[in-house]
Amino acid sequence: MEFEKVIHMRRALRALDHIEITEEFIRDVTLLASRSPSCGNKQSWRFVFVKDKNQLELLHVALSGGNYWAKDASMLIAVFSKPELDCMIEERNYYLFDTGMATNQLMLAIVNRGLVAHAMAGFNEKVAKEVLNISEDMRLITIIAVGKHSANPESKLSDKHLEVEKIISDRKNFEEFAYIDSVSHSL
Repeated sequence: MEFEKVIHMRRALRALDHIEITEEFIRDVTLLASRSPSCGNKQSWRFVFVKDKNQLELLHVALSGGNYWAKDASMLIAVFSKPELDCMIEERNYYLFDTGMATNQLMLAIVNRGLVAHAMAGFNEKVAKEVLNISEDMRLITIIAVGKHSANPESKLSDKHLEVEKIISDRKNFEEFAYIDSVSHSL
């Protein structure tokens, strides 16, 4: 798939159907994520790939009510790290930035294989960390729902989410977030 097409295909879709996720698939997309740049090549990101039905059900308890749709995901991926795993240069702590870059590469690799990868903020960090045996000193940054986009979203989503599913989100204009040479000069 063309790179630009993959970027445009990545959307936060919610209507998911189950698809079998293999360990080979997980290894393939993780290898691509591991190629992400990081400060001093520290590679601070950590992932837990949850595909076992019983483990998924335990993790579902940590999801917020608005993320009910993620219970149809074939896999949930917990993304975590901590400051000590990455560079700290003066006041700049790079672990969130570097983990975010690797997470984006992971999501694009999943989308490139024809699946949905939807990162969520709505979860109880403490509960999720307990279910996944993630140590307290780690920061659970996001949980990503992975599955096949459903051809029948009406049977899966609330009216509110069904409406959002049909809309391709607008993006800010270049002048709203990008500058040339300094913040006072935009195109």
